[in-house]
Amino acid sequence: MATIDITQQSFAQTLEDNDIVFVDFWAAWCGPCRMFAPIFSGAAERHPDITFAKVDTEAEQALAAAANITAIPTLMAFKDKTLVFSQPGALNATGLEEVIQAVKNLDVDQLRAEAGHQHA
Repeated sequence: MATIDITQQSFAQTLEDNDIVFVDFWAAWCGPCRMFAPIFSGAAERHPDITFAKVDTEAEQALAAAANITAIPTLMAFKDKTLVFSQPGALNATGLEEVIQAVKNLDVDQLRAEAGHQHA
């Protein structure tokens, strides 16, 4: 599956409609972003069960600000509408695969239960 472009208007619906969403925050002028783009696209082709989305931080400044993006590229991963990974910097293909597998294997219900215990 190819990557999709998401906007502030489609962001919440994308999370609602998909179990796992990886989001690449990028800009056209960013060298590391351009280096990461084919790695991200390749992962999208290898993992059709995951939604791979891109946010152009120049066109979507309000969304980037809401997501607290301070450096690009920044990769975020959501599972069951919960942010489970956020890291600035371009990953290599191996690093991205490791993150993908970790997110697939993550038990979000257990994560939420542990977070609830910490707040209690």
